[in-house]
Amino acid sequence: MGYSRAVVKGNWCFLSGVTGYDYATMTIPDDAAAQARNCLATIADVLRQAGFDMGDIVRVQYTVTDRAVVPDVAPVLGKVMADIRPAATMVIAGLIRDEMKIEVEVTALKE
Repeated sequence: MGYSRAVVKGNWCFLSGVTGYDYATMTIPDDAAAQARNCLATIADVLRQAGFDMGDIVRVQYTVTDRAVVPDVAPVLGKVMADIRPAATMVIAGLIRDEMKIEVEVTALKE
């Protein structure tokens, strides 16, 4: 299957789903909130490398593996996304590895 972490087309940046790994060490914490923080840090870094920033996010899809983790991840996500206010969807679904509790996919637009 084909894969890119991010694709930039004109003023748009499309980020693939980012999971809770620390990609520098390829480790993942057990804690869902820590995984959410890792997701957001990776997203911020990738956007920066692509010439965007978190404020450019216009759409986000959160995928969590269990409703029970929502109270843990919501404050972490809200701390970053509350002022940005992107169009957002949260889905409860399985992810490709059992240790993954959250995946975040974003679309950014630079105006």
